[in-house]
Amino acid sequence: MKSKINDHKVLVTGGAGFIASHLVDALVKKKAVVSVVDDLSNGRIENVNKDACFIRASILDTEKMRECVEDVDVVFHLAADTGTKETSMGFKDPFAEMTVNARGSVNILKCVMDCNPSASIVFASSAAVYGEPKYTPVDEKHPTEPVSPYGISKLAGEKYMLAYFREFGVKSVVARIFNTYGPRQSRYVIHDLIRKLGINQNELEILGTGATIRDYAYVSDTVEALLLIAEKGKYGDIYNVAGGNPTSIEDLATSILRQLDLVGKTEVRYTGESWKGDITRMIADISKIRKLGFQPKVSMRTGIKNTINWFSYNSS
Repeated sequence: MKSKINDHKVLVTGGAGFIASHLVDALVKKKAVVSVVDDLSNGRIENVNKDACFIRASILDTEKMRECVEDVDVVFHLAADTGTKETSMGFKDPFAEMTVNARGSVNILKCVMDCNPSASIVFASSAAVYGEPKYTPVDEKHPTEPVSPYGISKLAGEKYMLAYFREFGVKSVVARIFNTYGPRQSRYVIHDLIRKLGINQNELEILGTGATIRDYAYVSDTVEALLLIAEKGKYGDIYNVAGGNPTSIEDLATSILRQLDLVGKTEVRYTGESWKGDITRMIADISKIRKLGFQPKVSMRTGIKNTINWFSYNSS
């Protein structure tokens, strides 16, 4: 959109979810006029900022989506099927992944093209589109060879966004989000480790060997990246979004145990086997988005502390 997002009209799909609800908070703080669309299949209504307009609907509902996009400047498209557990990556119900993540994205594109062609779209994709890295850190030119239905469906969404930009001028841009964590997250490794320790501090079972490496970003940093992409990103382009914090699962567990003063007190056991579609080493090259002014601000130590504090007040 090439301008500050302040005072603009913005639609956030999936806005009752984890990252999207934090994005809504940031947009409201910037005085944007924000609408949230979510079917609450995974999102929680209590996550939605009271100053945003909430619309309960599915992104597959064409008539409703046409109404939602017709008067906005920017669409942040974060709605996706996240109902599967991390251990399945979409294998349990690949049809849901395909329908919501691919068809739903096409529906948003078509509605914008038909009803509000001046609007821009920021599409939240995933590092899962890369598959097992051929080299690290992974830049945006790395081959895309996803190994899970989730990654395949996200790549399909990307391809539609870029094709509609090239062929019809729909102003779309792609954010490939790596591992994001923080308050309101309801699954994935950091959440799961903290939850397990909340139940039993004597032992901690961890999937895999502990050697798996991910590039973690605290949720406020991911939100800042999405805002920068909306304001300064090049249409038809792709940007990695990560925190510059590559960390092994073993080191992650140790960090959480240290924050909880459980080092040497909790027995840690590794299963030795991970889940289908898991990637052993995923580290992002974020030099491209840094050129837009992105600078991760929250350290892993601070981010984990914030997440533990939130979890302790919201674990019921």
